[in-house]
Amino acid sequence: MVGVVRKMIAEATGMKMESRMPPLIEFFGPDVVKVMDETPSPRFLGTHLHPDNIPASFHAKKTKMLVIFRNPKDTLVSFYHFSNNNPVLPSMQSWESFYSHFLSGDVPWGSYFDHALAWEKRMDDPNVMIVTYEELKQDLSEGVRQITNFFGFSLTEAQVQQIAEKSTFTAMKKESSANSHGALGNVIFRKGEVGDWRNHFTPEQSREMDDAFNKHLAGTRLGAKLNYQMHCQ
Repeated sequence: MVGVVRKMIAEATGMKMESRMPPLIEFFGPDVVKVMDETPSPRFLGTHLHPDNIPASFHAKKTKMLVIFRNPKDTLVSFYHFSNNNPVLPSMQSWESFYSHFLSGDVPWGSYFDHALAWEKRMDDPNVMIVTYEELKQDLSEGVRQITNFFGFSLTEAQVQQIAEKSTFTAMKKESSANSHGALGNVIFRKGEVGDWRNHFTPEQSREMDDAFNKHLAGTRLGAKLNYQMHCQ
């Protein structure tokens, strides 16, 4: 998603956007804050913070927030491999141990379900847009159109199609490995599949996650948007 938004900004404004991750606000120090203050709009920032911990100024200034969710089973698998394969992070425990920690929310940035429920409460905020990884995989061009409109950018259909073509998982992985992330490209872009959880979850773990989803998100708008029955059962 980072690459998609960078391409949008570049096409809409003509600004040269570096092909790397945006600075994460949870790691800002005084020097970075100063640089951000001096950077012209539009500024592109990232975060994994719980929405209750995002600075109040973001809401006061009506900052546009694009929120990406992925189904919880594939999120767990992706997080597990990212943690184990990233050379700058300590290796995590076994799959079984990591699974248990994820389900209890004892992982960096906390519980998946706590995040989901907190963003669920903000779905009526006109400055918040929630999209799912699965939606983008199904129709990337339409996702680009919707996100473009959300940010108020004006792009032609040709520009939309060009961004979508350059933002497929295969294209982004190739670009990342060759230019922006080097050896980390294969860590950040592993498989990109929907349903890879089936290669990791035991039947018991799958049922346990189903129960957690039903307990926390069944009947919610975000739960419906995640289309859990299609992607996780």
